Amino acid sequence: MPTEPNSLQGIHDEVIHCFKCPRLVDWREQVAREKRAAFADQTYWGRPVPGFGDPKARVLVIGLAPAAHGGNRTGRVFTGDRSGDWLFRAMHRASFANKPISTDIHDGLELIGAYVAAVVRCAPPKNKPTPEERDKCLPYLERELALFADLRVIVCLGTFALDGVARLLNLRPKPTFAHGKEIDLPDGRTILCTFHPSQQNTFTGRLTEEMLDSVFTRAAVLAGRTEV
Repeated sequence: MPTEPNSLQGIHDEVIHCFKCPRLVDWREQVAREKRAAFADQTYWGRPVPGFGDPKARVLVIGLAPAAHGGNRTGRVFTGDRSGDWLFRAMHRASFANKPISTDIHDGLELIGAYVAAVVRCAPPKNKPTPEERDKCLPYLERELALFADLRVIVCLGTFALDGVARLLNLRPKPTFAHGKEIDLPDGRTILCTFHPSQQNTFTGRLTEEMLDSVFTRAAVLAGRTEV
């Protein structure tokens, strides 16, 4: 039976077969061929990386794009890199994940009331998608958003994620970014902002585990998760 296109599985199937952006296609495939020495014996995914999580999510977490040797290697968003280590530890502590590690697609990780995606679904050179690449990819996120009937919170990991969401939701004036900032939407949902858990932020102390925990604790409250 064909997959319903307007379903999470349908979007998943469409994403992983996307070739809309030639620059990103070339880069993701080049990285998958050349590999990093530490992963030389592994077969890289080398394709667009779909969203991942609970179909009944009340919290949607949005990043920038897959990491070249993280999601682009493992095939799952925020999996196999240090950003993912930070993210899923925090989500586990806030009871949004069943375990605090995310190493590969067979590690048993499950999300509870949460879904994780990215504005751009392919690893970009220098981690910098172009505005055109962003706009070609945003319809996937738009379709995912429409499927989460109980969504209460959108967690934006960094400025790029917030800009993408603002563009998608046509927020005017465009909101400015600040860690811990809350943006109330007219429909009752809330955007929460946090610094991206990239090594650039975590190694320098710009983002601490306590800061990230505070955002997901707040997300749990806004989502009605009384057990946190």
